[in-house]
Amino acid sequence: MQEDSVAVVDTLTQAYAEKWSGAELEQTNAFISLMYSNDLIFVVLGVTLIIWAVLLFFMFRVDSKVSSLEDKINSVEQE
Repeated sequence: MQEDSVAVVDTLTQAYAEKWSGAELEQTNAFISLMYSNDLIFVVLGVTLIIWAVLLFFMFRVDSKVSSLEDKINSVEQE
């Protein structure tokens, strides 16, 4: 699977090599090498899951605060 994605990248670099005259194509940094060694889809999935977890935590927290405010309003109205 990784070879297919590298082949696509190689095809793109060959097609646009003339336009990228200033870019050095042979150099890769450590982060890109790490992403290629581990499948990038798992990194994207991990980041997405972290974002969803934070959003759910925030929503539950806001819901509990709104519920407590509603209870306070209802108790004041009953008095």
